[in-house]
Amino acid sequence: MSIAKPGTALPNLSIPLVGGDTRALGPDAQWHLLVVYRGRHCPRCKTYLTKLDGLQPDFAERGVTITVTSADPEDRAVSDRDEFGWTFPLGHSLSLSDMAALGLYVSDPRSEAETDRPFAEPGLFLTNGDGLIHVMSTSNSASVRPDLDVVLDGVKGIQNNGLPIRGLRGQD
Repeated sequence: MSIAKPGTALPNLSIPLVGGDTRALGPDAQWHLLVVYRGRHCPRCKTYLTKLDGLQPDFAERGVTITVTSADPEDRAVSDRDEFGWTFPLGHSLSLSDMAALGLYVSDPRSEAETDRPFAEPGLFLTNGDGLIHVMSTSNSASVRPDLDVVLDGVKGIQNNGLPIRGLRGQD
């Protein structure tokens, strides 16, 4: 199995969305921002995703589609969406194999009060107009994730200045 890395297409993923639809991601995911969050148990995720929800019009203006997902089952994702009023497409039930394909760090819950399943630590993947991962960030901690204003500014810079995909040396 190949793992997501800059300059490659996203792995073929079929993300179930709250409400019954699915979002297919893969080689044709042009200008797409995929954000993986830890789940309902993570307060830092709520702040981060609420900021992302507010930036949706700015990303849309640049032609960037957004998908957010986690390993949580649909009922927990619905609870988050309803509590925080998020309007972006919200996925759920991200599988361990999809987490591995994205190269995400995976943690086990500390207790059943946290969650009842392994979950992905934060990940962000921006694909460009060619459907290639232009920017990605994975973290092993809730405390570290890219500033969304900087990501949006980066999209503008990439699009306006034709900035290349960086960090390709040493990936083989």
